[in-house]
Amino acid sequence: MAEGRSKQKEKLIYLQKILLEQTDDEHKLTGPELIAQLDLYGISAERKTIYDDVAALIETGLDVVIERQGHSNVYYVATRLFQEEELSVLADAVSSSKFLTQKKSNELIKKLQQLTSVHRAKHLRRTVYVGNRVKAYNEKIYYTTNAIHEAINTNREISFKYTEYDLSKNKRFRHGGETYVVSPYYLIWESDCYYLVCFCNKHNKPSRYRVDRMADVEVRDTRRHELTMDEETFAKSLRATYNMYGGVEASVVLEMANGLINVVIDRFGDSVHINPISDSRFTVRVDVQISPTFWGWLFQFGSDAKVLAPEWVVDEAKKTLSDIGNMYNMPR
Repeated sequence: MAEGRSKQKEKLIYLQKILLEQTDDEHKLTGPELIAQLDLYGISAERKTIYDDVAALIETGLDVVIERQGHSNVYYVATRLFQEEELSVLADAVSSSKFLTQKKSNELIKKLQQLTSVHRAKHLRRTVYVGNRVKAYNEKIYYTTNAIHEAINTNREISFKYTEYDLSKNKRFRHGGETYVVSPYYLIWESDCYYLVCFCNKHNKPSRYRVDRMADVEVRDTRRHELTMDEETFAKSLRATYNMYGGVEASVVLEMANGLINVVIDRFGDSVHINPISDSRFTVRVDVQISPTFWGWLFQFGSDAKVLAPEWVVDEAKKTLSDIGNMYNMPR
């Protein structure tokens, strides 16, 4: 008898669970069906009390719709914390993210599935193809970013070892397993990778590291280095695109073919000022870091894109192209 009373106290909890898991606007349960579902949990219910129980859940904020179907009521959850299209976007991002391993992607999608009905959860289990994308090899990166966030939030240093590949494609520690000690400041998501902007004790200046290449990350008890104004300005510049290999920040004018307008807006945002100069070309001024990454991006467009100003950047472009040309003219 006591066990029966205990089960009755749990009835609303299990009723909410059933409604959330089993119903949506295309899948509705009648009173008798809800009673049958509760019975699977060892909870008895009567048809006349189901309406009152559902009303109690509605009062607590659960969006249950009650409709008349024939001579009976049907019940279903109409809205949830995340709508189906929102969960689809999240599932696609998780599935295609290079930052997450396949195992971690699967774990996260399973959790996302719990935020909708079982009928719609199956639509989230899908494979999203993204060209030229390789999933992460470092399962610990998920926990590495958490450690970095903890250090940033608590104003502490972190230590880690940095990995790289040799020509045999074997992963190894850089500098023989030297331990790096840094003060973390910003995590940057760029080109499907996480980068850490930090103050590096070894180099005595702000630096940038690939998070997926960091190993044995530990949050230290020591407080972070306090950036000077100049160091903070430099650290913020490291957040900019095209600065993977460092470089001088410059405001450059580019001349580009009209067909590249979408490329420019995708890369620099829709706030850039576009200046048409002919029926086929336009100019745009953008702030970039003059580095190998920038040249690699610009030169991929061939004669459809070139630098107009400032003059020293034009000269740098000529020199870079000349060096590449000379390399192919060298005798073998």
